[in-house]
Amino acid sequence: MTQHATVMALAGVHNLTIDEEALRAHILRPRHVKGVISSRGPQEGTPQLRVPIPEGPSYHLDVDGFGKALHIAFKDSVVGYVMRLRQNGTTIYTLEWNWAKTPTDGGEGWTPDVRMHIASCSKLITAIAMTKLLNEKKIPYDTPIIKYLPTYWAKGQNVNKITFRHLMTQTSGFDFNVKSSASDYPFMRSQVAAGVTYLGQYWYQNMNFGLCRILISTINGNISPNASFKLPFLTSANDLVWDYVTIQAYAQYVRAHVFKPAGVSGPTLGHPTPDALAYTFPVQGNGWNSGDLASMSGGAGWHLSVDDLLDVMGAFRRKGTIMTVKQAQTMLDDGFGIDVRTSTPLGTLYNKNGAWGDAGGHVEQSLAYFLPQNMELVVLANSPVGSPGQFFRDVVTKTYLAKIKSP
Repeated sequence: MTQHATVMALAGVHNLTIDEEALRAHILRPRHVKGVISSRGPQEGTPQLRVPIPEGPSYHLDVDGFGKALHIAFKDSVVGYVMRLRQNGTTIYTLEWNWAKTPTDGGEGWTPDVRMHIASCSKLITAIAMTKLLNEKKIPYDTPIIKYLPTYWAKGQNVNKITFRHLMTQTSGFDFNVKSSASDYPFMRSQVAAGVTYLGQYWYQNMNFGLCRILISTINGNISPNASFKLPFLTSANDLVWDYVTIQAYAQYVRAHVFKPAGVSGPTLGHPTPDALAYTFPVQGNGWNSGDLASMSGGAGWHLSVDDLLDVMGAFRRKGTIMTVKQAQTMLDDGFGIDVRTSTPLGTLYNKNGAWGDAGGHVEQSLAYFLPQNMELVVLANSPVGSPGQFFRDVVTKTYLAKIKSP
């Protein structure tokens, strides 16, 4: 390697470009991820049980009524929002309202192609990637994860029993009864070493999907579980290299095997200047840039637009370009990366919620719905809903259910 080269090769790492300068600058736990407040799943840790689709007469969604009611609910209660509803991949309703960035921050109105950090809706992206890879490698979902974790990690009680299904349904038992948003590499390593005593019980933690980005990297062959690193220019080389490599490998896999088959390009784990900012409601001062969230990738981190997310959801559910339609439906019915599965007169509704905020009350929120009748709905808002804040998902779901009409 020449004196000015920045690309390096590491034993045990495959099919990745390792930028030495970026590796040297890598931080395991960036300051801006400390103290963040993220969503806690359905009903603060209470799982939504699957219920049968009811039998009954033919119902329909009053699309125009739903859109108008949703706008009334949001227009005086958020800094800005964007919503788009598609059926069979075709847009049937769009709402755009107010500011992705207020005039104080340069002024940018909401449109369906403005990107924002989608927070825990990133778990849906990760679940699609994890499920696709397991299917391709013919690894059953109930396979224990232990042999795919870094060998040098200590493994505590019952870690040998934790499966991929446990991670993707938030039933691993990690950090049980602790409301934590942490998912950085040192935190995950420490929790695996601590082990679990509530295996099989629901408890929502970002790290369940943070571990998935590590497992995607080892199963895909980008890094061997046995890999160990000693580099003269790095202290704690194992942790730093493993974190850096698995972030790169995870992002590379998602871009190639989830985004590309959906015709999506451009989403990042960083926060480019055009992306929306998060605000308080009512607005007080400048918006908040939640920053580069690569260290939290898997459970959070992706910055997508409404159209980006809808394109992924439609390709996943119907086109067969990411996985087969049957495999996609199985993933939804298994609840992988999903918070809510509930019946409606039209059929089953599947939802993922996302929220990310700071101690000052700045919030960015996302909702992804797989609805009956081959509809998908995505809503983004960059503030709390009202003051005191209402729960974002409740507002949208209740509005949707109220506009299901009988013949």
